[in-house]
Amino acid sequence: MATKWHLTVDCANPERLVEFWCAALGYVPEPAPSGWSSWLDYWLAGGLSADELVGAENGSGAIVDPGGVLPRIWFQEVPEGRVVKNRLHLDLSCTPGRDRMPYAERAACLDAEAARLVALGASIVRRTAPEGADYVAVTLQDPEGNEFCIS
Repeated sequence: MATKWHLTVDCANPERLVEFWCAALGYVPEPAPSGWSSWLDYWLAGGLSADELVGAENGSGAIVDPGGVLPRIWFQEVPEGRVVKNRLHLDLSCTPGRDRMPYAERAACLDAEAARLVALGASIVRRTAPEGADYVAVTLQDPEGNEFCIS
């Protein structure tokens, strides 16, 4: 049996990353558990104090695939800032691939998607398109500097 898992991203501003990654991936903020009107009510009923739950009125800090298929992503607020390159990152497939779309169309699709993500708050790190190769990818950073790629 496979183990159920989700991805946790340490960050300074969960709300900002929830907003960015929902727009980038087509995810939605995680709804409160069934039977609860909000995450704040859920956590208060679990014995956490209001002081511990500053910001909880805005959600769980997690996003989910609205189809319920893809993994949950939780943005966990931590006190320390990011100091080194992340060792794990998302690779987003934005085209159907080399065997289904010519290079020029794939490159145009990637450039358009990169522009959309930049408008959402990402920044471009580099565009990789080796001379003579049938390959193109763009490395970006989310609003907190976490790298991810599109291809």
